Amino acid sequence: MLGHPVSSIGRWLPSAIAPRLRWRTEADGWLLLGFDHIQGRHADLSTGSRDLPLIADAMSAMARDLAGCGAVADRLAPQWARFAPWRRLAKDIPADLDPWACDNLDQLIIWESRAVEVAEGDSLVHTDLHSLNILISDGRATVIDWAWSRLGSAAVDVAFLTARLVAAGHTPVAAVTWAENIPTWRSAPFDVRAALAVQVWGLWERTGRERPRPLWTKITPAARAVARHQLGLV
Repeated sequence: MLGHPVSSIGRWLPSAIAPRLRWRTEADGWLLLGFDHIQGRHADLSTGSRDLPLIADAMSAMARDLAGCGAVADRLAPQWARFAPWRRLAKDIPADLDPWACDNLDQLIIWESRAVEVAEGDSLVHTDLHSLNILISDGRATVIDWAWSRLGSAAVDVAFLTARLVAAGHTPVAAVTWAENIPTWRSAPFDVRAALAVQVWGLWERTGRERPRPLWTKITPAARAVARHQLGLV
């Protein structure tokens, strides 16, 4: 596990956002990291949850405090360009792919290209926000497990979590309305929101087919619902 990315970005994470990295040591090819202990519970993303305003506050702080922070991490945009979920799905269209997606793959590929452009940025973004990576303690939300963090646009994390909210029972309208509480999303124009929603759907659509798990049967339809809403289709 030598060279785990958290070792290089831990010092950039403010204690108001994430557990503070206290020490690191290497032994037998393993990198060991010691963080502050947080006594808390996993976030509740369901409708009516009192955790939602706390999560919005944490995400607003992430966008503000991790912008241009100088952390050393891979850039997200080139990674997305290489993965190219919609372009790859179009080359070998799955028999069970959503009918609307089948009929509009050309448009989805265009939105995918736009997503690569708008994902570019100098903020440190988590890219894997879900209830298990958010701890609620002492009236605030703390974000853990930054192993998949990348440099990009802070709007990316909002796009991912919006789809997670739908998977937790929110309507797309309610999830997008919640996202308006976060300045980086509130100021994002239509094409940015739509492109990121289409990309999240594509990422989960392709990944779920390559690495099948029960998880994808829940979150991929949620991402599809958000993307269709952002595109004005529902």
